[in-house]
Amino acid sequence: MNAKDRFYSRKWGVFNHYIYGLQNNPESEHSYYKQLPWDEHVKDFDTEVLAKNLHEMGAGYYCITVMQCNKYMIAPNATFDRIAGTVPGEACSTRDLIEDLYTSLSKYDIDLFLYFTGDGPWRDHPEGDRFGFVAPREDGVTMDFVKRWASVLEEYAVRYGDKVEGWWIDGVFDSFKYTNELMEPLYAACKKGNPEALVAFNNGGWWNDYLEKWFEHEDFLAGERNDFDIVPDKRFYDGAQAHVLAPIGLSQLDIDSPKRYTQSWGAFGLKHTKEYLADYLKKANAAGAVVTFDMGVHRDGRFDPVQIEAITYAGKSL
Repeated sequence: MNAKDRFYSRKWGVFNHYIYGLQNNPESEHSYYKQLPWDEHVKDFDTEVLAKNLHEMGAGYYCITVMQCNKYMIAPNATFDRIAGTVPGEACSTRDLIEDLYTSLSKYDIDLFLYFTGDGPWRDHPEGDRFGFVAPREDGVTMDFVKRWASVLEEYAVRYGDKVEGWWIDGVFDSFKYTNELMEPLYAACKKGNPEALVAFNNGGWWNDYLEKWFEHEDFLAGERNDFDIVPDKRFYDGAQAHVLAPIGLSQLDIDSPKRYTQSWGAFGLKHTKEYLADYLKKANAAGAVVTFDMGVHRDGRFDPVQIEAITYAGKSL
C-alpha cells in the first residue's frame, strides 16, 4: 500500500494546536490557568494518556504543531539554536515530545503527522530577525530566509525519518509571495527525512467555496476550513489526496456569529452536534476524502470529554 492509500484508509484523524500562547497562557483553560517556563511546560504532556484516548476514539492518525508563530518548539533542534542564538530549553524544549508521541502512538498503530510553518518565529525578536522574516511580513519571504528556515525543518525530518507519515506546512501564503520555487526547499527537507512522507502546503483559502491544490508537488490538500461546510467532490485534486481540516470547538466568536463561520481552532466545546459531524465524515469519506478534526487539548495532553464523545460517535458511525 502506498502512502496516499494508507492515508485514505485511515479515513480520519485528530489535530492539536499545542502552542505557547494557548497551553501556556495563564488566562486559558488549556493551561489550567498557569504559566511555566517552556521547557517545564512541555514535560507536562502525557503522551500515554493522549494515545490511549485517541485509540479509544478510533483515530487513524494524529497531527500536532511543532511550533506556530513563535520560537517555542516541542523538541530539541540544534540548527534553530545555532541560527537564532538560543540555548537548549529556551526555545526548543529539551524533551523530545515528538519522539515520545511516536512511541506512545505506535503502540496503537496510530500514524504521526506534524505541523510546521513557512513563516518561522515571525513574532519574536531577535530570533525572527536572525532568520530574516518578521512582522508585518508585507515584503514577503526571500529564498535566503526559506533556506535557513528549511534547515530547521530538515533536522527534524531527518531525525524522525519514517516515524513521521506526513507534514502539514502552514504559512506558505501567496500573500507572503510564496511560489513553487520558494516552497521547494521546505518540500525537499520533508522528503529528505522520509521520501514517502506526505506533504501538504496551506495557502489559507478557508474563505473560498472550493478546495484546491497549492504547491505543484504536494501529496494531499491542506484543506483548511473554519467549519465543516464543504464536501470534496473527488478523491484526487491534480494528484493530491482530498483532505479537509477544520475545528470542532466552539469559541466566543462562534457564539456571537450568526453564520458560525469563525475561527475556533483549538477551542473546547462543540460547534456542531455529534450527528452533524458523523454525517459530514460519512459524506466526505464516501467522496474519497480524509477528514481531520481539530480538537482542544490541555497542557497535559488531555481532551475535552464532550469532544471525545462526539468524535467517538462520528468515527463509529462509519
